[in-house]
Amino acid sequence: MHRYCPLLLFLLVTCAWAADDWSRHGFDAAEQRFSPLDDIHTGNVQRLGLTWAFPTGNTRGMEATPIVVDGVMYVTTAWSRVYALDAATGRTLWHFDPMVAGEKGRDACCDVVNRGVAVNGEQVFLGALDGRLIALNRRTGAVNWSVQTTNTNKPYTITGAPRVVRNMVIIGNGGAEFGVRGYFGAYEAATGKLLWRFYTVPSEDRQADAAQPSLAQARATWPDDALWESGLGGTVWDAFAYDAESNILYAGVGNASQYNRAVRSPGGGDNLYVASILAIDPSTGRLLWHYQTTPADSWDYTATQHMILAELGWLGERRKVLMQAPKNGFFYVLDRITGELLAADKYVHVNWASHVDLETGRPVETEIADWSSTQRMISPAIVGGHNWHPMAFSPLTGLVYIPTIHTTYPFTADPNFRFDPRTMNTGEDFPRMVREVPAVVPRFCSPTRLTAWDPKARRVRWEVPFTSGVSAGVLATAGGLVFQGTTEGELVAYSADEGERLWGQDVSVGIMAPPVTYRVAGEQYVAVVAGIGGSQGGHNTVMRNENPGHVFAFKLGGSATPPATRPRARQVQTPDFEALSETELTRGETLYAQHCLRCHGLSAQSSGLYPDLRYSAAEVHAIWPQIVLDGVFAARGMASFADSLDARDVRAIHGYVIREAVRTQGFMHRAAQAIGNSVCIPAEWLAD
Repeated sequence: MHRYCPLLLFLLVTCAWAADDWSRHGFDAAEQRFSPLDDIHTGNVQRLGLTWAFPTGNTRGMEATPIVVDGVMYVTTAWSRVYALDAATGRTLWHFDPMVAGEKGRDACCDVVNRGVAVNGEQVFLGALDGRLIALNRRTGAVNWSVQTTNTNKPYTITGAPRVVRNMVIIGNGGAEFGVRGYFGAYEAATGKLLWRFYTVPSEDRQADAAQPSLAQARATWPDDALWESGLGGTVWDAFAYDAESNILYAGVGNASQYNRAVRSPGGGDNLYVASILAIDPSTGRLLWHYQTTPADSWDYTATQHMILAELGWLGERRKVLMQAPKNGFFYVLDRITGELLAADKYVHVNWASHVDLETGRPVETEIADWSSTQRMISPAIVGGHNWHPMAFSPLTGLVYIPTIHTTYPFTADPNFRFDPRTMNTGEDFPRMVREVPAVVPRFCSPTRLTAWDPKARRVRWEVPFTSGVSAGVLATAGGLVFQGTTEGELVAYSADEGERLWGQDVSVGIMAPPVTYRVAGEQYVAVVAGIGGSQGGHNTVMRNENPGHVFAFKLGGSATPPATRPRARQVQTPDFEALSETELTRGETLYAQHCLRCHGLSAQSSGLYPDLRYSAAEVHAIWPQIVLDGVFAARGMASFADSLDARDVRAIHGYVIREAVRTQGFMHRAAQAIGNSVCIPAEWLAD
């Protein structure tokens, strides 16, 4: 028996109903991502080995949590495709392709990813990238019903996993940067009928909002001169949790559609309910309470990150709490019944705020926070101190295991910003940002870490540092283990109490998604979806191979062979091209920053998820205008940009990329040099 035996018996008795399955996104409605299974534990995890591998056939981002019910695994891949697999063998039982149009990839700020399905009774629920909520027959994959949850004339997307609450399916959406109004809704599980919808930001119609108490409250925090044409954002694209005993649904709200609040909300105001945690009565959709983590957010500090419900001893009494580590760098503990703030502490380096005032619940901003007129290097960066990668909580150790990110970012305001529904509207001056790449870029020695946070002691207990800029989701188990993948392509097990590395296996495919564990026919498995992508994965790491995504499953004594590594083979092509003037090349650089940067990135940060355009093949160079203007690669997610660029623009971008290919002093080359010359900041330098 291992060290956690006394408490384990209690957990196994109370959780036996669900021990074998991973039937919900976060294992249970409280989203703790803790499994009571302990067949695999600290004493035998060294015997863990790969037992099957399922290739997904694509190289886009893979972020799904597999759902396992009655020996069947339901998993999604890029483009919202669903597979039902035999959880013991990996054999395909059925698959469903919602046939999302390739052009929709242009609306996906952060790749064509999907974080998984929900399973309830005989139905599997999928949120498709194009805004459809689809109910499938669990046995066959046939469509039971499908509803369009978004306005198809707006650039909404769905990448998050639905949640089932009683007889309802809850789903939100994304697209804030492209100019949409955020909301989430509840749909009848049996029919797909809309039961209620909660808008997270007001409309310009003050009279209409006045009829709804939650919107009237929000409207008072927005000025009349707000950037209404942007929709205001506030999308709910990921996190939900549910307290069944109290019948409270919790939703995490994202950023506003224009980051720079001086432009978005020139008249001031907190801008509810962006960057907020909402407590909702799921029977009616009525707001019970809210807590705004980042009032008047100006840094893309979403509160859509994973929320965990737990009970903690707090100042001598037992409190029902909600815990979240949102992007802004503070770890929050709230009373989940009343919304009272119990704690808010820095879990990564933070320089935009000195602390959170526990009396008012408000962060105290520093002089460096305002970037509306001066470029500022702000921490956490735009990816946050913690992004979508789920954390986990172990009731055995009392620790929360957070995949943390430690970075800075040069926020730079665009003084000439005008809202444009054809592109991203963050309010940043991307051309200036890339033209002014500093000679030396400060970076953290360990840009990502597995951080064990003690919510009661309000401090870090231990950390595992990584050199990669991409995080991965986390699983905790009653076997005293914490599992996490790596960008390099390993699944690793650590001791939950001290963070000691106990086991790891290389699978040759980078991992971002969270592992799960389940039991079939008396054998415990650990499974994970592998494949690097997404916004962070696309720009913050260099992939060492070109292997497509996979689903991997492990068990004690497993001896399957991982896929062979396919090293990246890149060769610069320098086609014949009419020389452009310096003015045209500079224009190409500017247009690249405006339209291409968010996907294709800088050379030193390009992962291979999206092509590094400097290494384009000769046949790609030959049809460059057709790709950009005619959309001949739309099926791959490269939609036409004919609504934003003309032939002269495309020629300037093409010429600029070719110049970069021969290593001239363009911004991609300067960025590579700057990052190569970067100053590594030890963690102890940044201790608060």
